[in-house]
Amino acid sequence: MEIIQVVLQIILAITSLLLTLLILLHKGRGGGVSDMFGGGVTSSLGSSGVAERNLNRITVILGLIWIASIILLGLLTKFSAGI
Repeated sequence: MEIIQVVLQIILAITSLLLTLLILLHKGRGGGVSDMFGGGVTSSLGSSGVAERNLNRITVILGLIWIASIILLGLLTKFSAGI
């Protein structure tokens, strides 16, 4: 059980770092606080290319892996403690 927990913690750490980097790579689309006060104009609402769509897909897949590893770690922790 401990080996599985260590592996899941490593997966969680790696996906956390990768998600942070991938989210920072996304192109800004507005809609933030500055747009509420007239600070920005958005020209396109959709993804603008193959690279952006692939970045979106990779981000979603990594997000799902991240969520799954958190849920599995929680379940392992709960059942190994005997609660």
